[in-house]
Amino acid sequence: MINKMPNEKLANESVPITFIRVLGSPYLRTTALRCVTSIFRHFFFFQWRSAFLPGPVPVSRADHPLDKKIPFRPGKVNIYLDFVSFWVRTIGFLLRKTGRRALEPVKNFLLTMGQLYAFAAEVYRKNLSTTTRPFYIGSPRFLLIHTVDPHLMCIPSLHVMVVIRTFTVFREIIKSMGEEDIFTQQEEELRLGALAITEAVLYVKQHSVNCIPAALYAMTRFDPRLFPPAEVECFVADLFPEAELIDNSDVVKIREYILTLYKRFLIQGEAEASHHPGLNSAGSHSIEPHKSENWTKPLLDFLKELPAGQK
Repeated sequence: MINKMPNEKLANESVPITFIRVLGSPYLRTTALRCVTSIFRHFFFFQWRSAFLPGPVPVSRADHPLDKKIPFRPGKVNIYLDFVSFWVRTIGFLLRKTGRRALEPVKNFLLTMGQLYAFAAEVYRKNLSTTTRPFYIGSPRFLLIHTVDPHLMCIPSLHVMVVIRTFTVFREIIKSMGEEDIFTQQEEELRLGALAITEAVLYVKQHSVNCIPAALYAMTRFDPRLFPPAEVECFVADLFPEAELIDNSDVVKIREYILTLYKRFLIQGEAEASHHPGLNSAGSHSIEPHKSENWTKPLLDFLKELPAGQK
């Protein structure tokens, strides 16, 4: 029996200890290493190669006029850079609190996280994307960003995809264990954290408002059971609840734009999936995770509409 600890925050979980715990587990080690390999292969390696050895893959500029309504807030950089620790801490919490029962779900989480990067790369390998970001080095963290991030993989935003995957999988895991009533606070902490990181990618100008609906659409196609359109609407409605530096009317416009573009991608994706099981016009969701053919076409068509950028 697990005692309910309402004040125990996931944010306090140790990332280094989690790494040690995962790599020290024969059951998890191989899957974890494959996950890390997928991340480096599909995100870092391909992006660096595209930046320093430009090839035939086009680059689109993903900026939108609404981006100017969101102020540059460098103080949000810590939230932005927390997205990796965000999901690693979640694994650590599950392993520590639920013991051996968490091994199989955590293994699957690691497996699908690696698959998530490969999934997004299906777009990147055909069309890269970038945005205008200020050259700000007033913080060592921004110097790190400008040094290691060529900024060519904006649509869809992997930051947003990763944090959405984290809170939806956590919810599914605790539900499968019958512990949803025990870990209610942690579930809400993760959801609010995912919203905060989504806002932060816009505040630090690493992404455009165009990148967010692309990520939401990608997550619906990646696993429609865990992130259906109804969930997306709730998520978007909760963005920027206390944006004191953004006019309320602009917050409404930003939310409406994100949701409208998401629905456009979804409708176009349904048309592409019409010849095999998929999302139908009635809103049922029967696409198997990671099996959706031509899911990238709405995003690639959108990227072709945007101005050309430079590597």
